[in-house]
Amino acid sequence: MIKRCLLLIMLCLLAAAASRAQGLFESAQEEPDKSTNRGIEFNGFARGSAFGGSESYDYSSVFGEFCLQGKFSHANAYLYSDLRFRGGINFDEEYVEFQLREVYAGYNSDKFDLFLGNQIITWGRADGFNPTNNITPNDYFFLTSDMDDQKLSNFMLRMKYRFSSVIDIELIGIPVYSSSVYRFDLFDLGEGVSFGEAVLPEKSFGNGSVATRLNFEFSKIGFSVSWFSGYDPFYGFNVDSVDFATGEPVITNTATPYQKNTIGADFTLPVNSWILRGEAAYNITTGYEQNMHVPNPDIAYVFGLEHDFWGVTTILQYVGKYTLDFTKLQMPVLSDSFDPLAQMQYAVEMIKYESTLFNRKMFYQQEETNHAIVLLLSKAIAYDTWNIELGGYYNITSEELMIRPKLTWRISDAIAASIGGSYMSGPDKSIFDYSAPVLSGTFIELKASF
Repeated sequence: MIKRCLLLIMLCLLAAAASRAQGLFESAQEEPDKSTNRGIEFNGFARGSAFGGSESYDYSSVFGEFCLQGKFSHANAYLYSDLRFRGGINFDEEYVEFQLREVYAGYNSDKFDLFLGNQIITWGRADGFNPTNNITPNDYFFLTSDMDDQKLSNFMLRMKYRFSSVIDIELIGIPVYSSSVYRFDLFDLGEGVSFGEAVLPEKSFGNGSVATRLNFEFSKIGFSVSWFSGYDPFYGFNVDSVDFATGEPVITNTATPYQKNTIGADFTLPVNSWILRGEAAYNITTGYEQNMHVPNPDIAYVFGLEHDFWGVTTILQYVGKYTLDFTKLQMPVLSDSFDPLAQMQYAVEMIKYESTLFNRKMFYQQEETNHAIVLLLSKAIAYDTWNIELGGYYNITSEELMIRPKLTWRISDAIAASIGGSYMSGPDKSIFDYSAPVLSGTFIELKASF
């Protein structure tokens, strides 16, 4: 009910702003000499990118892409677009696609902004892991040299009001759910396991998402508090059916989103030459006792330090999660090894047990507490002609490891070449164990910008 009211309020504000914007455009036509506030900008790039050498695919992702970005501003009117034309091979499948990565228009002023369209919004002040960012979906299987390429847009109404130069409030309404992309079908989960069509929420007011953030940017510290209510772009899965017709179980799973409320906070605090960052989110869910695709309520948090050591920008982070109402999963026991009905019942219970455990691993809730560390290193050399990056992630709880090195050569102001790789490993039946044969590999990219 609260979400529906907020969405209706935002639609009313949109109508009011639209009528005001119409007057602005008419005024612009009547006074064409007022061109000092007018600006039209175009830029973009073309690139060739290849990612391959994994255990499962020689060519995981090979494509050519042209990007055209445009920005127009006049008086209080504003328009932005990011258009991508791409063609190549993705996990042995040829494709050609046109992507409206971002396209939105709106009203922009010193005090108030209103934008409507496809937008990418990232909340949070931590690096890489942002528990307060529940808005932006990701395509985790779009492999390039730049992790930001995985971010996807939402169609949304976004409003921001600035109380002063240091305090502002932002309100977002997302009428239609957009999920992240997970290619479970690419994983070797065992014989007879497949994934069917995702079960997406009905397109209605009640299934929309709303979020708000109150942000403070003082000279000595920056911080914000936020709230989100809606479907999480990060979803779990359910066991849709189990077929014993062949004598062996044939399992069909379905990706299933879930609703949640999140209360979040973050901060950035410079202390001499150090920068301290923190972020935390309290995620509230219901129905997790009966539904394996719904995670337990939890508290996710990130604390990090940034400092320059001998010209090397170093970021060290601790990533944690505490699961509320946690109960250990009990492995099923076969009551009678000679009874066919008992054997079938045991098989069904084991399927539910393994599937529930897999969901918990995805949500980092296989234990009551989860601990991980992140190390990011970056150094520019030869007058910024070369840039060396190294990212590392190690989950202490699950013993999963990821290492991602990258070397960028700025050949000229307009041309850059990148080479690097991604390595993942983990214990048997861990998420990284399933992911490594698909997502580990090396990449190379050549990009020309204008």
